[in-house]
Amino acid sequence: MIAVIGDVHGCYFTLVELYLKIEAKYSGIKIYCVGDLVDRGNNTKEVIDFITEKEIEFTPGNHDYMFYHYFKKPDTIFAKSWLYNGNEATLNSYENNPDKMEEHIKIIQNAPLIIDTDDCFISHAGISIAYKNKVNLNSPNMITELKELVYDDYEKDYGVMWTRGELLNLGKAQVLGHTKTQEIIVESKTNAYYIDTGACSGNKLTAAIFERSKLVEVIEEPTHLNDIV
Repeated sequence: MIAVIGDVHGCYFTLVELYLKIEAKYSGIKIYCVGDLVDRGNNTKEVIDFITEKEIEFTPGNHDYMFYHYFKKPDTIFAKSWLYNGNEATLNSYENNPDKMEEHIKIIQNAPLIIDTDDCFISHAGISIAYKNKVNLNSPNMITELKELVYDDYEKDYGVMWTRGELLNLGKAQVLGHTKTQEIIVESKTNAYYIDTGACSGNKLTAAIFERSKLVEVIEEPTHLNDIV
């Protein structure tokens, strides 16, 4: 059994309260996040410090890679896109702690783009149907094959950071963020669970509890105003 948290987007105070709710009911459970830790909300630095301290594993989102590319690969589309996607809040959060920025960029750079567990498959935007004829879903090496493909394609519009189209059914629950909704959306055809419930827009941060591809429970925390005001 694991917990997966949706897009945090700098909402540190909301994240902490959601974490405490998860721990209170499922003490010691392994917790993951679908990425987009940075931007929009006020407290990116605190969010990354917290997930590091609590050993919450994550798959980086497009916003996380915009942040990382801006400082390390400035000629890429990710770097150029960051100027128009909420970077001011992220930069402000490091204003008094500039040394932390380099440490956090490395954490993002080293995070895996996909995470496969016994309970579900985790990525930021999901595995596109575009991979249908590129990977053998019945192969024991399927995850290795898929990993190579998503790393090659992460900048493309159907890549694991960006896609909003139909997803590939992987034969297990696929948990993702990126596409913002008011409530968790379940797409039965592809066994996909969309868990970005717009914390940075003032709605809520959501965690989904999974066991062997089954959604056990949804835990939510309304957005705290000091994260976005």
